[in-house]
This record gives sequence, structure tokens and C-alpha cells, in this order.
Amino acid sequence: MIPLETSLLAGLGRLDARAETFTGVQVDSRRIAPGDLFVSVGRGVEFAAEALERGAAGTLVPDDPFAALGHIGGEVRRRSGARIVGITGSMGKTSTKDILAALCMPAARTVAAEASYNNEIGVPLTLCRLERDTEVCILELAMRGFGQIAALCEIARPEIGVITNVGPVHLELVESLDGVRRAKGELIAALPPGGTAIVPADFPVERDDIDVVRLGEPDGRTSDGRTELGGVSFNFTARHQAKNALAALAALDALGLPRPASVEVDFSRWRGEEEELPGGGLLINDAYNANPVSMRAALAYLVERAGERRRVAILGDMAELGRTAAAYHREIGEAAAELRLDEVLAVGDLARGYLEGGVTGRWVPNVHEAVRRLDEVVRPGDAVLVKASRAVGLEAVAAALTQLTAA
Repeated sequence: MIPLETSLLAGLGRLDARAETFTGVQVDSRRIAPGDLFVSVGRGVEFAAEALERGAAGTLVPDDPFAALGHIGGEVRRRSGARIVGITGSMGKTSTKDILAALCMPAARTVAAEASYNNEIGVPLTLCRLERDTEVCILELAMRGFGQIAALCEIARPEIGVITNVGPVHLELVESLDGVRRAKGELIAALPPGGTAIVPADFPVERDDIDVVRLGEPDGRTSDGRTELGGVSFNFTARHQAKNALAALAALDALGLPRPASVEVDFSRWRGEEEELPGGGLLINDAYNANPVSMRAALAYLVERAGERRRVAILGDMAELGRTAAAYHREIGEAAAELRLDEVLAVGDLARGYLEGGVTGRWVPNVHEAVRRLDEVVRPGDAVLVKASRAVGLEAVAAALTQLTAA
């Protein structure tokens, strides 16, 4: 990190400074390296002494953790010459971030958000990884309601903004697809004059002082486990990843960086990970999150990858859909029926709606029951999709299936 003076922390809370400067920021005491500042969030105050033992330059118990982290991250951003790319969207923002990072790294010193570090904690922590020679910083920006993306942009000040897509997510807070567009549009509103907005083909952009790149459908070719798109060979075949790659390539072009001939993308965990199962079976572990758009894409990919194998989907609740939740779950059940899935195991209260859509399957109330029923649902040689909103915790089901392989 670009070193900061501990004097900049005055007035943010209770400070125990052991050095005049700090060279990193952590909220997890286990990750402290000598010279880091430990900022206690929640129960973090209980681990302040441990952080000092690990060589922290100081500890801060902030009056307002989000404001304190934003202040620190914003100061690092102010001292950095890196070009900042902000990515948001109803689905695919983490994967787009991962793809763009893989594209940038051969040509530029790049910092990208870890996993889904995309909120009031994660964005400042990513900015606090900037070094003086960092050339590109790729941020993922979350949206849980109006104003959140705008607040994150005040800290990060991106010059390139990517909106991957707009779909029915977080409707409990923004009520409608128009609300989602408004919230995502905060990224475009925050761009400086001369910046670049990369948006879906039908996304409204009223500004005339920025460059606007509109995304169409990807024209890629798939063979031997790879996709060739825009002159680049990628290590995936899923069509939804090709759409993410199209957005990433547009951001790469906006940065003025060359397109490599081939890249190996290291995707974040539980986002379409594939693993062999007994008897020639296949597990598609997409347990990190789910909404109606990503669920349809994942089901289509299951059918594509299954070939002649039985198609089994273990699907949990899609969260934060508000009053429209029941209807969306029924629609996904109908889509599964149209795709002729052989079996669906629905997990969670809302997931009952999948079966109301007419698909063949059974229901269980929670992950523990789902694990107990796996022997009844999955056979050797099956192609299995595991997908749900993060709160359901279906990664435990995926882990149980992979243990069958180990056995």
C-alpha cells in the first residue's frame, strides 16, 4: 500500500499508534503483516491485542467503521495514479472482474478486488492494496439499495464504469427493474467527463460528456474446453461467461491495453466450478449466489454440459426478490421443466415454488436435509448443478458430493 501517516486517523476513533506511518490495512487480525493498520469492525476490538502482537503499526477502534475505512481508502486513492475500473451488475460482476484482471495483468501492474470485496468494507480494503506503481485497479461495486454505489464511487472515483446487466435482484429495497437501473446508473453518473461507460445495449445513458460502449451478444467459438472471443482464447465454455468476457474486453480496450492471445482466468470460488463425480458424472458448483437471470443461465449451461447424462439440479432460495419472490421461483421451475431436467431438489421455503412450476422433484427445508437426501437424488454418472443465494449455504451440498468422489 502507498504509505499513509497515522496522523491522518485523528478523530476517527480510538487510535493506538505504534508507528508514524502504516503500509497496509486489515480488518482480520489473522492477516496482519508488520506495518499494517488493524481497523476493528464489529467484534474486531477483541482481537486488537493480537494484531499488535503480529506487528501492526497501530490499531483503530473507529466511531463509524464504514466512514473510517472510506476515509483511509479515499486517501490512498487520492495519492494513486492508477486508473480505476468500477464494475457492477445484477449478475456476473465478480466473474467480469476476474476476467478483466486476467486480461490486464500481462500488460499492466494490476490490483483487483478479492473474491466479492464489493461493499463499504471491501472497496476501501481493495484501494488500500494500491502501490505507487499500480497502473490499474479493478473494483466490484455492490448494490443493496439506492445510494450505495454512489457512496462507493465517492471513495473510488472510477474513470471507467461497467454495468454487466440489469435483472430482478434486491427488489426488496428498490422495488422494480427500473429501480435496479437507477441504482446501477449511479456508477455512470459518478464517472468524470471523458470517462467511459460500458453498458447493456438498452441501458439508458443521458450524459453526452462520456464515451458510451454498448454491449451486444458475444460472437465466440467454443472448442476443446475453451472459448475464442475477440481474438482471445479463454479457459471456459459457458455462454454467460462469454458475455462477461465481452464486457471485460471492452474495459480492456478503454484502458488502452493490448489483447493477449490467450488467458487463464482464475474465477472466484463457487461460481460455476466444475468437478468430476463418480461414474463419469459432473458437478457444476454455482452456489455463491442466484437470481432469476443467473438461474436461467445456469440451468441452460447444465443442459449443455450434461450431454447424455441425467440432469439434476439442486436449487435453493433466490433471496431479496420481495413480493415477487413466489412468482419468480415458479417461473424458474417452469424453465427447468421446459429444459426437461430429470430431477430437482428444492431447498428452502421459497424453493417450494420451483416444484409448483411443474418440474419433477422433491423439497427439503434446509441444507442439512438436502445432504441427507443426496443418495436418493443423485446417481453415478449424473450431471449436477448446485445453485442458490448465498444465505442458503449450498456449498455444503457441493462439498458432500465431492466427498463421494474422494471415497
